[in-house]
Amino acid sequence: MATDPKPRGAAERRATSHFSLLMISAMYENGGNVTQRLLDGHPELFVYPFESQVGTRLIADHLSSIVPAKYRWPVLDLSAAPEEDYESIVDEECKVRIKTPQASKFRNTAISLRDPERKALFLKILGAGPRTRARVMEAFFRATFRAWRNYKASGREHLFVGYSPMIVVDAQKILNDLPKAHVLHVVRNPWSAYAETKKRAVPLSIAQYLTAWNLCQEFALTLRKLYPRRLHLLRYEDLIRNPREALEAIGKRVGFGPSPTMTWPSWHGKRLREVHPWGTIRTPTPQANRATALELSEAEKSEVRLRTRFFLGEFGYEGGPGELADARDKQ
Repeated sequence: MATDPKPRGAAERRATSHFSLLMISAMYENGGNVTQRLLDGHPELFVYPFESQVGTRLIADHLSSIVPAKYRWPVLDLSAAPEEDYESIVDEECKVRIKTPQASKFRNTAISLRDPERKALFLKILGAGPRTRARVMEAFFRATFRAWRNYKASGREHLFVGYSPMIVVDAQKILNDLPKAHVLHVVRNPWSAYAETKKRAVPLSIAQYLTAWNLCQEFALTLRKLYPRRLHLLRYEDLIRNPREALEAIGKRVGFGPSPTMTWPSWHGKRLREVHPWGTIRTPTPQANRATALELSEAEKSEVRLRTRFFLGEFGYEGGPGELADARDKQ
């Protein structure tokens, strides 16, 4: 029987009270991968190597037609065994890389991680306490880093960082399940974001894309009212204008300190010349962001404004794509 657990009792909360997670969320091409790569290499953070696609195939609700199951907070089968919990987590990017690396877009990343070893560690960690969604997620993240044999640890890590597109729709579940969790939602102006997604092999239509973009922002703004200290908003424009300043501000709220590594995107601490293939965005700069927005036709620019008009003022995007270079923080 599938279950979508409600907030935990006192005993179960204690079981996960020491597990700290920062989950990054963003609509596609809104800067989630960029944010994750900028946090990579920080000595206080365990940053998941790829998208942490923690959803399961059991998810079926009113959001299922818009948000892929792999980008959701999981629904588990309580009649199943712990082994099945592990296998049910989609985790497509990581599993493809470590099980069939020749088929992965990350085939050139040097990662020593065996899936059987990670699964064994997952079961060992989960077996030490009650079987709940919170503990399944804790075991999943902890097992990944314990099994990652060539992981360059600083010894100061205390916070796990994941990234899953659109997972802001499940932010309330994350924050209720994990008392020490935070959600960071990244938003990018819809002109650049839609222009970026058009570069995909099979892009969403403008109506599909902007419906999902609007949905993410509505959840983010509403849940920030409910969880003002644990749901954080970050504009992509402010992130790329001054990455270190933007992320140090987030760190003060979440609980990690400054680090020069937040100035550049990296993989396992190694600087990246471009964020691709982690995301469609290749060069995270204000100039590239504005140029991308201006790739749209005048008709497309007008339709983007029409479809996103209720959120433009909330994020300081009223001026349109021509004023993006002058954007300032409106958190």
